[in-house]
Amino acid sequence: MADFPRIVFMGTPEFAVASLDALMKAGYNIVAVVTAPDKPAGRGMKMNESAVKKYAVEKELRLLQPAKLKDPGFLEQLRLLKADIQVVVAFRMLPETVWNMPPMGTINVHGSLLPQYRGAAPINWAVINGEKETGVTTFKLQHEIDTGNILLQQSFPIGENETAGEVHDRMKETGARLLVKTIEGLVDNTLIEKPQSLVERGDASQQELKHAPKIFTETCCIDWNKPVNKIHDLIRGLSPFPGAFTMLNGKTFKIFRSAKYNVLPNRAAGEYVTDNKTYIRFAAADGWIEALEIQLEGKRRMSIEDFLRGNRL
Repeated sequence: MADFPRIVFMGTPEFAVASLDALMKAGYNIVAVVTAPDKPAGRGMKMNESAVKKYAVEKELRLLQPAKLKDPGFLEQLRLLKADIQVVVAFRMLPETVWNMPPMGTINVHGSLLPQYRGAAPINWAVINGEKETGVTTFKLQHEIDTGNILLQQSFPIGENETAGEVHDRMKETGARLLVKTIEGLVDNTLIEKPQSLVERGDASQQELKHAPKIFTETCCIDWNKPVNKIHDLIRGLSPFPGAFTMLNGKTFKIFRSAKYNVLPNRAAGEYVTDNKTYIRFAAADGWIEALEIQLEGKRRMSIEDFLRGNRL
């Protein structure tokens, strides 16, 4: 394994594991992994380890789990590692004392084609907004969130019925490959940084910037007065988590997969029809939404056929 560059990797969820694994397989020198502290979770409140921690332990990598990124002890540990580059994938917001530490900068892998969809939930919002294309961007961190100079980008299409979870699974692999190419370019000095302001001015399609804020409960509530295309995209964009929902007989009814029918309904928006065997369809502004995969409050996730087998409406 080459000694240069010395890389500190920072990440928490499964999405980040693909990038860390790609760097390992490419033979890069990962001098430490930084991830979130263990947290109690579930009914038994057992300590839950992040996906990145599990991978780091398996590969016997040095592991840091700071509660606070400005902690003097953690900052000293980082300095002693003498990293040439830091890589951040699906991690917390870094203070300048951290991202400005390595001489070759801190690289972030972001799940959109920046400057579009800056923020915490770029995959969800791209699907919710019905985008036909998304991608991954590697860029250098700076003060404003998701605004640093772009290094590389890779685009790919979004299917009409593809969920955010399915896009996530493809994107983590695309991002991992792009990260390796980025590190290679930085090491051999062939990459040219491109300010995002130039990207915005150079492409007319980028003039109206769309953002990707955190997903809140109110975002997930289905408004049946909207067109079927919008509702179908909301359901896709919130699947598998946290899930778009409506109310059914006084209980929360999440829909994870749907089909849309552009046939004007003969019911008021939000009313449903069902044969109590194979389908349940909700009236929207200009058509019907058929629920294919659902979860009723207090129950497990299931197909609509399984649900109707045990629940008569």
